[in-house]
Amino acid sequence: MSDQLGKLKTACADRNTIERELGSGGGFVVRLLTAVVLAIACTGVATFTQGAPIEREDSDLGDPSDMMLIPGGEFMMGSDTDGDHKPAHRVKLGSFYIDAHEVTNAEYFEFCQATGHRLPEFWGIEARRSGPDYPHHPVVGVSWQDAADYARWRGKRLPTEAEWEYAARGGLASLNYPGSDTLNPRDANYTESDFGHTVEVGSYPPNGYGLHDMSGNVFEWVADRYGADYYSRSPLSNPRGPDTGRFRVIRGGGWHSGSFCNRTYYRNALPPQWVDFAVGFRCARDAGEELREP
Repeated sequence: MSDQLGKLKTACADRNTIERELGSGGGFVVRLLTAVVLAIACTGVATFTQGAPIEREDSDLGDPSDMMLIPGGEFMMGSDTDGDHKPAHRVKLGSFYIDAHEVTNAEYFEFCQATGHRLPEFWGIEARRSGPDYPHHPVVGVSWQDAADYARWRGKRLPTEAEWEYAARGGLASLNYPGSDTLNPRDANYTESDFGHTVEVGSYPPNGYGLHDMSGNVFEWVADRYGADYYSRSPLSNPRGPDTGRFRVIRGGGWHSGSFCNRTYYRNALPPQWVDFAVGFRCARDAGEELREP
């Protein structure tokens, strides 16, 4: 079964296909495996040499309270290029904190031990870099609810889609990626990096706000429900997504995605119960809140 699961390619998957498969009969794993026949628009053949993540000591990783303050302001969210990320529209946000890196296997395991929460779907599978042997890799194989439960346990929450994009842009609002208009294997872990799996969080230089892996490594769950036309009616201040919807938004691209899916404005979405080998998360909290220990 692990070999079959290892063949799943859901990054940048077609949402209609996923919805169709989840609505069909059979067990969850069967439906999950069936969904391998998806349109993987952003997965490509690696043509560049393997990237070279920066060296770091374990002490550089920090702890779960390692969050960066993102100053409130306004920016142009989305893009006017074709896709569900248009129209580009002005958004105002208050100040907030967001994790400097994606939640790791070690951090999530601490949560499971403390609460009795189930372990991630791919726990112990080396190919997925999931389990105690990979403490500093981002946790994968967690649903939206799993991510929300972890965040709540930490005294945090999932970032909104608008917060996530604002933070990802790192103060450089007009660029396609966190630090430039182009992406190469020196900047992020994606298909052209040629690793074929996640790497340790913090392995690449941070963006202008001190955040790592806002492009690449894993897609990240955010709080919002998904609406393909939401940007045409989004409120100006602190948008939180539509009130209803079958899908939750994922952001940030990942190791299994091509360069387009790693753009700061690129949107995708999955059913909230979905678990994926290329989807993890990071947490946020309001600037005025005190961080409490679990």
